[in-house]
Amino acid sequence: MTVAILGAGLIGSSIAWRLAQSGVRVDLSDSGSFGAETSSAGAGMLSPGGEFDKPSRWLGLGVESMRMFPAFVDELHSESGLPIDFKIVGSEYLVDPAQVQARAAFQSSQGIRVEVRTTGLFYAGDAFVDPTDLLRALHKVCQTRGVSIHENHPIPTIESTPYDAVVIAAGAWSNQIRVTFRGEPIDLPTVKPIKGHLIGFDLEPGSLGPIRRRGHTYLLQRSNGFTLAGSTEEDAGFDRTVNQATCREIQREAAHLFPPIEPLSPSKCWIGFRPYSEAGPHIGRVGNTNVWLAYGHFRNGILLAPLTSQRIAAGIAAK
Repeated sequence: MTVAILGAGLIGSSIAWRLAQSGVRVDLSDSGSFGAETSSAGAGMLSPGGEFDKPSRWLGLGVESMRMFPAFVDELHSESGLPIDFKIVGSEYLVDPAQVQARAAFQSSQGIRVEVRTTGLFYAGDAFVDPTDLLRALHKVCQTRGVSIHENHPIPTIESTPYDAVVIAAGAWSNQIRVTFRGEPIDLPTVKPIKGHLIGFDLEPGSLGPIRRRGHTYLLQRSNGFTLAGSTEEDAGFDRTVNQATCREIQREAAHLFPPIEPLSPSKCWIGFRPYSEAGPHIGRVGNTNVWLAYGHFRNGILLAPLTSQRIAAGIAAK
């Protein structure tokens, strides 16, 4: 069996790894470098409680994938031999007092561990992971298992018939690819980039504690002390400009959650493109074709990597 995967971010490379574990021959291609776009730009916050407060298609996926994450990281670490900065640290979520009880009751009913506190809500199961560590480990295990990795290799058009399966996992660029099955074009779901600014500070390890959140503003600290604050949602196309005024606004908002960063200068400011699709996330096969979709994860691509890779790989193997 031979499978072509277009997009070598966390989603595409996780699928490649899972397929290769089953003995499938995988061609993994990316128009740029391995994991160099949205995947490596993400903060790595794993927070179903902070993300999902009402019934939606995302809720069950997020809760299930969060349960899978520790085992996913353990297996990847064991097979690659590389360290992965992943920790369950919990998160403090400041929320309107009038919403606290209803939010907590709903989320508890959906399997999210949540505690009501005087300052808001606390999610003991929330975690973070460094996406660059995940990508480094995935690159190694894919190579070790014989995945053919083609970097800086754009594929604007692909006919799926020569392959047993084709997986579209190119994030915000996915529906720019022209895909045909037996010569007939496949109408891929629309996806667009939502630009997000993030900033980072080099702080003393352990100085922040749990993740801190209020609305779309958050702070999380990796084990080495690097502390990330974010983020914005900007419908600005593929504009890569880093706006310093936007970065300053993020810092002002984040300083309400952690005042010690207020006088500091960020050591890093950057942007990423979240893949937004109105009907997303798209995880599964297109009709009766051999084309599979794995994109449109928006703010939760890192969180949903274990679930997406398991479902896509299992689905392909079953055909």
